[in-house]
Amino acid sequence: MATDKLFKVVGISKKDGEYKVRFANDIMRIKVLTKGGHTDIRLAELDEPVSKMEAAIALKALDEFQDVVAQATIVEYVERNTPRTNPVSTPTATKKTVAKAPVKARAKVTEDEDAPF
Repeated sequence: MATDKLFKVVGISKKDGEYKVRFANDIMRIKVLTKGGHTDIRLAELDEPVSKMEAAIALKALDEFQDVVAQATIVEYVERNTPRTNPVSTPTATKKTVAKAPVKARAKVTEDEDAPF
């Protein structure tokens, strides 16, 4: 999440056929949402200001938001905004080929007095 703001009012509203989770600091946000063309506005005031994620999780537990539409909207918000952790990749063992310099065979020639030739 890109913000660390705290909110005391949370809920859902419908606009253009799509439900979304809404956050505010005052219950009077209903007036602004109504003027903006939102319908099925349901807001709840929390005991203390919390982050958006904490507010959404608290909203999910409230009795007024136990219907299928509200629960689906809240779950979608939580899933979409949960920070993703990238799996830690473990290095894999790879066989490296090491280029070896060609070995030149050299025979040591000695003259042996006892040699038959």
